Amino acid sequence: MPSPTARPPNSSPLVFIRRPIGRPLGYVARAVKSAYFPIQGIWYFVRRPAFYPLFTGRLLPLSIISLLVYFILFAFAFAPQLAFLVIFHGWAGSLINATVLVLGEGLVIIQGLFEGFFVDECRVDATLIDKGFIELVAPQRIIFFDAPNPVKKLGKPTQRAEYQPWSLTQIAELIFFLPLNLVPYVGTPAFIMITGARLGKLSHYRWFKLRGLDKKAMKRELSLRSWEYLWFGTVAMILELIPILNFFFLLTSTAGSALWAARLEERARVRVGRPVNADDQVPQQTTDGPVYHDDPI
Repeated sequence: MPSPTARPPNSSPLVFIRRPIGRPLGYVARAVKSAYFPIQGIWYFVRRPAFYPLFTGRLLPLSIISLLVYFILFAFAFAPQLAFLVIFHGWAGSLINATVLVLGEGLVIIQGLFEGFFVDECRVDATLIDKGFIELVAPQRIIFFDAPNPVKKLGKPTQRAEYQPWSLTQIAELIFFLPLNLVPYVGTPAFIMITGARLGKLSHYRWFKLRGLDKKAMKRELSLRSWEYLWFGTVAMILELIPILNFFFLLTSTAGSALWAARLEERARVRVGRPVNADDQVPQQTTDGPVYHDDPI
């Protein structure tokens, strides 16, 4: 017979303290983990000379284009926009907002050029091969298994292999939300986060295609990790707003997204005991009992 003074399970004061803060802390931890991957992509590239040909062959022409775009914008568009913003923000706030506004306009042009004319079909696949997932890539491109490094193992794709689809919607959103920079204080962070959320959701397009997911399955996975995609995309967006270096960060953020995909792939395989594919469904949650939320990072 239980003691009349015995406490029920989970009645410790620490449990009641942890409950209200556990969920917010979980969100913070997930945000930090996903936001780190664009930074990790930079470090990953710098430490792997075998990957340099994927970048250096494009960096010089793309950097020249970036320099010309921002030179023209700052020479002819910055002063009029600054004068307009001074009316609403004063000098201190208007300098920051006008700068971000012009950088955002430049990013619209640069992303259009990058996605339309400089599509890269190698970075994600090379990173996944480097992380040990060659069998995930092999069905959709020729692989030279005896080559000395992941980049040289890549042959021609047997199917379309772009990192992201050319997204008119993303460019339209950049243009549509640019006026948010006119709003004092909150406008610029809102612009970066809203457009970054879209950028984050496109970051795993190639991984989804390698797994054979259809649109419905893609939407399910995007919904499952929408919080993480927001913060991955926000950090990637901030990096891509840096003049001249934005093309470099467009490329390294791709490596970061592939590193994240490799982490997810590894954890999913541990759970199911084999490579994941389009037939693996996200478990449907019920309300009959406590809902378990796995860490999707």
